[in-house]
Amino acid sequence: MGKSFAITGMHHISMKCKDPVLFEKAISFYKEILGFEEERSWTEGVMLKSGGNDSGAAPARLEIFCNGDGIRELGAVRHFALQTKMVDELAAKVEAAGYEVFIKPKDIVIPSNPEFHARMSFFYGPLGEQVELFNPQE
Repeated sequence: MGKSFAITGMHHISMKCKDPVLFEKAISFYKEILGFEEERSWTEGVMLKSGGNDSGAAPARLEIFCNGDGIRELGAVRHFALQTKMVDELAAKVEAAGYEVFIKPKDIVIPSNPEFHARMSFFYGPLGEQVELFNPQE
């Protein structure tokens, strides 16, 4: 019998900004470019959701607030990765929308034991966040 974990998944990633224009731009970006859907909203924020399926895979969620200063410096969290089979297509959409794709789509091998193969790309989102598009090749 396998180990029972107290943490069963990542529920959401949260981002903050102060500017209502940037807030709307971020919501529009994640909905229109990357295909997230609005799950719920409240006075100062929104929860967006993408994915999840009948086999029990958890959806990816982003929580975006417009109630405080966003931090544009890199801290302990370097980036977040969104799993997709459409790395090249989404990177092209992001770039066509005017965002910087600072690592173009490419295949990588992580020299772990065993080796881990993936296709990936990185871009800066509307709030300055670093986002990785990631397709594991398991």
